Amino acid sequence: MRQRGDRDAGKGGGEPARDGGWQDREVVGDGTEEAEQRGFAAVRAFVRFLPALLIAAGTLYDALTPAVFTGAPLFTAAPLVAAALYSLRGTVLTGLVALVAVLAVRLRPGADVDVGAVTEVVTVAVVAVIAVVINRVVRRSGQQLASAREIAEAAQRAVVPEPAERIGGLDVAARYEAAQAGAFIGGDLYAVQDTPHGVRLVVGDVRGKGMGAVAAVAVLIGAFREAAEQEASLEAVAQRLDRALAREATRRRGVELLEGFATVVLAEVPHGRDIVRVINRGHPEPLLLDAEGALCVISSGEPALPLGMSDLGTWPDRAYETGFPSGTMLLCYTDGLSEARDEHGEFYDPAGRLAGRVFDGPGAMLAALAAEARRHSGGGMADDMVLLAVRRP
Repeated sequence: MRQRGDRDAGKGGGEPARDGGWQDREVVGDGTEEAEQRGFAAVRAFVRFLPALLIAAGTLYDALTPAVFTGAPLFTAAPLVAAALYSLRGTVLTGLVALVAVLAVRLRPGADVDVGAVTEVVTVAVVAVIAVVINRVVRRSGQQLASAREIAEAAQRAVVPEPAERIGGLDVAARYEAAQAGAFIGGDLYAVQDTPHGVRLVVGDVRGKGMGAVAAVAVLIGAFREAAEQEASLEAVAQRLDRALAREATRRRGVELLEGFATVVLAEVPHGRDIVRVINRGHPEPLLLDAEGALCVISSGEPALPLGMSDLGTWPDRAYETGFPSGTMLLCYTDGLSEARDEHGEFYDPAGRLAGRVFDGPGAMLAALAAEARRHSGGGMADDMVLLAVRRP
């Protein structure tokens, strides 16, 4: 187990919390996320008023410039923008206002009604009709997409349900962050379960994407739920998962028979003992963050193959045991966190970012990590990310 961070780092700024815990000794967020949200809200408000601004700008342009200049492009743009932003009624009203505006500027007293003026009026009218058609298509597509997202989210919750906040006397928090906006299901997995042998948990990442990965996730979660209850040792649980994934790969045949595998980390917190046991099968190393900010990287020192790769060799699973005192948090995560890159190609370092920090609880820590990883990558995560943390209160 490798230790990072100074146990006394930032000690002078901490204040005891009312519940006996410790407040975060450093500012978890510097306000950047809130500033980004305010900026997005301002941009969104501006876009909502954009059709009206376009019509007003076209009217002023026609009124203040010679007759050879025209604001027709602005009038035609207004209903098209409204088609993507507004309801059917709003789109129709925007088209009518744009048409009235172009008629007013082209038929005002003293204006020459020529072929160009008539063409502009007809153009705005036609574009307004097209905008209504586009609005109907966009709205129907949006409804279908929302339905698909709801189905995907329901499947996600069924396969990887969100754990309770308290399991077996431990505080628990989990986050699933999809790399693609609006995507809810993928190959990352987690589960926490209170068993006769203690609280057991698994975090993993199945190779590949799509329904094949989702099927493998379902197999692993099901096998874990059963093995965690029945097997007396964590090593036996790992072997059950390995056999379950091998059976799934054989059943599916094809490419997945040769390449299907999953990296996982298994952990066990026995009842009544201040220890944690960990088995790592090719997964990013878990982290321990104690109540004073000292961080340890849980490294077994014995590399092991991921699940589903027993054909390449076998190594006996050996659980690594270390202390897990009161106030300590165990963090397990998938490589979506540690492989988040910034514009210079530098990876996000969870251990380096967490060392010396103290959080109110697992949920606060996961929220900070997720926000920092998104900022580090500029909002463009390359892979899904699962974060799971448990704390002995």
